[in-house]
Amino acid sequence: MSHSPLLDQVRAVARLKQFSLRTEESYVQAIRRFILFHDKRHPASMGTAEIQAYLTHLAVEQRLAGSTINVALSAILFLYHAVLRIELPPLDTVPRSPRAPRVPVVFTRTEVQQVLSQLTGVHRLMAQLLYGSGLRLMECARLRIKDLDFAYHQLTVRDGKGEKDRVTILPQLLVVPLQAQLRAARHLHAADRELGYGAVYLPHALERKYPNAATDWRWQYVFPAEQRTKDPRMGTIRRHHISEDSLQRAVKRAIERTGIAKAGSCHTFRHSFATHLLEDGYDIRTLQELLGHADVRTTMIYTHVLNRGGKGVRSPLDS
Repeated sequence: MSHSPLLDQVRAVARLKQFSLRTEESYVQAIRRFILFHDKRHPASMGTAEIQAYLTHLAVEQRLAGSTINVALSAILFLYHAVLRIELPPLDTVPRSPRAPRVPVVFTRTEVQQVLSQLTGVHRLMAQLLYGSGLRLMECARLRIKDLDFAYHQLTVRDGKGEKDRVTILPQLLVVPLQAQLRAARHLHAADRELGYGAVYLPHALERKYPNAATDWRWQYVFPAEQRTKDPRMGTIRRHHISEDSLQRAVKRAIERTGIAKAGSCHTFRHSFATHLLEDGYDIRTLQELLGHADVRTTMIYTHVLNRGGKGVRSPLDS
């Protein structure tokens, strides 16, 4: 299936619905595996029985995680409903795997500082934001200039998980380093413009609505990549944000150097942000807003104590 008109159609519909590139590729690969499992039969000739057989294979034979099986099911349902426009019989026999509750890995405050001390440059600054503002990895990588508000010590997360915006805290300790990072990013942007580049990716077709916004300084990434690359969708040469993989590798090496015996990652900084704020007495509802959780039960994984009080949130990084 090196080239498939059906998968091209999947990509086209995914872009029409403004899926992220990550989701688009995830769905394409899931659909590809579903078709290959059934010996390249066209999905239009299959139905509920084949979907059930494939999901059973993933769960029983491959022993994949419930979240991975759910992605596969979502991709297949997208294929039938949105791409092929085929109404399937009731799928009551195709249950979604429940997501098993997991206790998050959390660093102590000392461990946070130990890991941060092993990082340098942009990687250190980004890790400090993950902890000091409670950001997810991609939320940090995708930060744009206009999302930082130094006057009010807050930053805005755009199109976070669930395509929601939220406002969270900007640590006082990071104001000077961030301003230095912006000066470096602005110098890079100016150099790009002199060479005829300088346009950045804009979401939701804003580039057509606001033709000059792509080169506007306010829309540039806070953490631009070192090299310009080709946009995989448009083919345009642009400077994207720094690769999230580079930060993941840097944090993994930093944890190894500290000797901390925890399965930590970039996301552990966000878990630590939440836990340390609760330890400081901030209430669960405030924490829910800062983390961007739609349901407070998601936030409750960090504690069983509600309404512990606390006003005027201060970042744990500034403690």
